[in-house]
Amino acid sequence: MDIFAFVFLSSCSLVFLSGFSDAADSITQSQSFNEGMTLVSKDGSFELGFFSPSSSKNGYLGIWYKNIPVQTVVWVANRLNPINDSSGVLMVNNSGSLVLLNHNSTIAWMKIGWNSRNGLEWRLSAWKSPDDPSPGDLTYGIENHNYPESVMKKGSEKYFRTGPWNGHGHSGVPKLKANPVFKYNFVSNKDEVYYIFHMVNTSVISILVLNQTRNLLERFIWVEADKKLNVYSSYPKDNCDKYNLCGVYGNCMIDTMHSWVNGSMKLEECRVKCLNNCSCMAYANSNISEGGSGCAIWYEDLIDIRQISTNGQDANGQDVYMRIPASDHEKMENNVMMEGNVIIDQNAEGKREDVELPLFNLATIATATNNFSSNNKLDEGGFGPVYKATLIDGQEIAVKRLSRSSGQGMSEFKNEVVLIAKLQHRNLVRLLGCCIEGEENMLLYEYMPNGSLDSFIFGLRIIHRDLKASNVLLDSNMSPKISDFGMARIFGGDQTEGNTNNVVGTYGYMAPEYAIDGKFSVKSDVFSFGILLLEILSGKKNRASFHLDHNLNLVGHAWKLWKEGKPLELIDTCLEDTCIQSEIVCCLHISFLCLQQQPEDRPNMSYVVMMLQSESSLPEPKEPGFIAGKKSSLSSKNESSSTNEMTITNLEAR
Repeated sequence: MDIFAFVFLSSCSLVFLSGFSDAADSITQSQSFNEGMTLVSKDGSFELGFFSPSSSKNGYLGIWYKNIPVQTVVWVANRLNPINDSSGVLMVNNSGSLVLLNHNSTIAWMKIGWNSRNGLEWRLSAWKSPDDPSPGDLTYGIENHNYPESVMKKGSEKYFRTGPWNGHGHSGVPKLKANPVFKYNFVSNKDEVYYIFHMVNTSVISILVLNQTRNLLERFIWVEADKKLNVYSSYPKDNCDKYNLCGVYGNCMIDTMHSWVNGSMKLEECRVKCLNNCSCMAYANSNISEGGSGCAIWYEDLIDIRQISTNGQDANGQDVYMRIPASDHEKMENNVMMEGNVIIDQNAEGKREDVELPLFNLATIATATNNFSSNNKLDEGGFGPVYKATLIDGQEIAVKRLSRSSGQGMSEFKNEVVLIAKLQHRNLVRLLGCCIEGEENMLLYEYMPNGSLDSFIFGLRIIHRDLKASNVLLDSNMSPKISDFGMARIFGGDQTEGNTNNVVGTYGYMAPEYAIDGKFSVKSDVFSFGILLLEILSGKKNRASFHLDHNLNLVGHAWKLWKEGKPLELIDTCLEDTCIQSEIVCCLHISFLCLQQQPEDRPNMSYVVMMLQSESSLPEPKEPGFIAGKKSSLSSKNESSSTNEMTITNLEAR
């Protein structure tokens, strides 16, 4: 059974009980409902009535948002049976069913219930066009097999799917996770299977739309300040999201059609069951929350395995154990084989050439790097990132993790291993070992605590002390250039902070510890950057932003909206058509991390850059510093005011 292609959220519902008048919320068996009449939900959010699309003469019974200026229909009753004139009537018949009659009193639509035990299915289906609500060929629903998942289809062909729910989220769309705007959940039991999301703030309106024209599942959020619906997210996001693009055993996402699930079985029991069945292709935990539980087994070709970064603590990816014939395993080993603590390499003539080098397993390296935490990241070169690692015995090492997209293949990897292992010199970085496991190729070097030479030659540690929007200049290509270093300080050696009795800079951009106590450090500029980022996102100045309903400055106002689950109300309207809203929310999140009250709670700028470039989860921010604004004695009249931004300087005699 099809439902309209919009899913809407509200704490209210339309009730058909008793008592009826224009704009009431109910209808009785003795009453009829005609063109021009409407029913309004008790909280005033939704309205039911007859409507016609903008350029269509057909009539439909539908529900739309009452308080949104542009009519936004969220449900249509008679999609396949439009009324061709204005004589449609809605009424409760003698059997108690709600029916829609056209001009000759034949039934155009009937409202009936459903139960998953009788096999009836509810699914979304797109409109054929903006003027034709009849179902198109794009549908979105749940495939209720052993391991349920949400699937988008074009006709009978699968087009996109979310992957199964693994306890944290949908395994195929790791970005589909809890955020400041809404939360997700999935329910599967003997009576029903459904996927839901609910708003953190119930006053926020969110709509899920199946777009026939663009073949997309789009989520919109109503932004009251803009008086419009803005796209928050859409799927599929890229080609790999499309079903079976990579073929069987391709690296995208596992198909769950031919699978078996047992929620109470342990992983080791799952492994034994797979090994005892010749048809088993792979196994995994069916639920990855709380350390993992349950068993999922696949019996046919694996379709769309997708590799997901595990840097984020709440990543939705999971380990899948694939069964590979011994003959295939030998082919995968190529001409690099592991024998104890020795790598045996074949040279150009095909002769065996032994190079003594310790081999480390992936689990050891992951533990030593805190699961490749961004806090352990030292640098990133053309071939991949370098992490600091601490082994069990306390030895510190550097781990070079080769990127799969770097272009450095197995031959280059072997070449570096063989050459550095043979060439041991006091001026060469010592190679301590390597790790070759699955698709992971890593080199382990001795750790250099002082970093690289360029940090001494070019890496002066400079505290600007007056970082603000007016000191960021733009060239002809709109590339930013930081200017005005008249108040900057240079740190040398191990110096990390300084102190001054002469505070200089611009109020509204100064970090709390600097403005109050005169203490400054690299974290002072991080705070100023947080203010700058907030001003870019909002299009407002920190000290020139006043609100009649509270005494908060821009930082305080932004934090208030964040805690209320309404971060998008802060965003400048000029960013709507050029930016992805989920990325804007991420930038706002980062700005709060930069604006923490205590310097030690703020990230380094290098980490800020990494957060802006990555999609890993971010730590929760605490309440930022300096959120209170000026006390206002404004009257009830609207008064205009302006704030002049001046840099504070203090001249001293020598």
